[in-house]
Amino acid sequence: MKEINKPKDIGELLDGCPKNQIIGDNLVRAWSKINSSKYEKIVCSISGGSDSDVMLDIIHQCDKDGKVEYVWFDTGLEYQATKDHLKYLEEKYGIEIRPYRAIKPIPISCKTYGQPFISKNVSQNLQSLQRHGFKFEDKPYEELCEEYPKVKSKLKWWCNMYDCSAFNICNNKWLKEFLIENPPTFKISHNCCKYAKKDVVHNLIKEYEYDLNISGVRSAEGGARKNIYKSCFDENGDGYDNYRPLFWYKDSDKQEYDEHYSIEHSKCYTEYGLKRTGCAGCPFGRDFEQELEVIEKYEPKLFKAVNNIFGDSYELTRKYREFYKKKNEEEKLVKERSKK
Repeated sequence: MKEINKPKDIGELLDGCPKNQIIGDNLVRAWSKINSSKYEKIVCSISGGSDSDVMLDIIHQCDKDGKVEYVWFDTGLEYQATKDHLKYLEEKYGIEIRPYRAIKPIPISCKTYGQPFISKNVSQNLQSLQRHGFKFEDKPYEELCEEYPKVKSKLKWWCNMYDCSAFNICNNKWLKEFLIENPPTFKISHNCCKYAKKDVVHNLIKEYEYDLNISGVRSAEGGARKNIYKSCFDENGDGYDNYRPLFWYKDSDKQEYDEHYSIEHSKCYTEYGLKRTGCAGCPFGRDFEQELEVIEKYEPKLFKAVNNIFGDSYELTRKYREFYKKKNEEEKLVKERSKK
């Protein structure tokens, strides 16, 4: 494999970059952060996804002294294509990407705590309500508080009491009505993310005393991350800082970077045709049905595994989507009749 020569200084780095202000400013910032005397131990989490590929190339170009260490979190539910791609990246850049096992692999976590459903926020709220024997009732908030006094914040979500709709169940249209008619018969939880990735990286940073944590979060991805992170950098009260090199990258910037630096992505993208990777078959994905078709075709053993792990969530989500469609059609008819 062709050896990649690192730029000797920031001037050489910028001479070779595309005429794109986002990319140029990003490289200057990355060079400044990574080579700062403030940081002696830096860790960068690699996933094998397309955003991660661009991030790795940026970090490798800017890391003139080779002080960045690379890690990968094995959730217990990964594409073989992703594992193969990680080996390719190690060879391409001449680095080691150290694997770390989940505290509790996703299959075990889902069996123990419950399956993810719709989103992390929805799953977290439903998990707390289920734990207290919630009957998915359509009652006033005050009355429910008397019946379930230990989960008042979750009842506010259920009763749409928060000022911001993003924090209420109505953020998922018709979900409350659906759950009243179709109470879940299995445990729901968001803990698979917690024990497979979130807690793993926190433990790793603490154990090895890293002072800078680098991850591939992009604001353009949307979702909960967009609300949590407001910038590419923040200082952490736990003794380390967080840096997100791709935070300001739009899809067009990422594509231009790919083309300029000849970035090759895993077969998940180039052969399977997936738009995202991560935990295979995750029910949080809007396009999980399409992903299941891909998994069945290219990695049949994995297809069997994800259906065993997430099967109940898949079926409930399918019922919710049918319910959603039916309710929207009914609502449309009512509006049309009111106009006559």
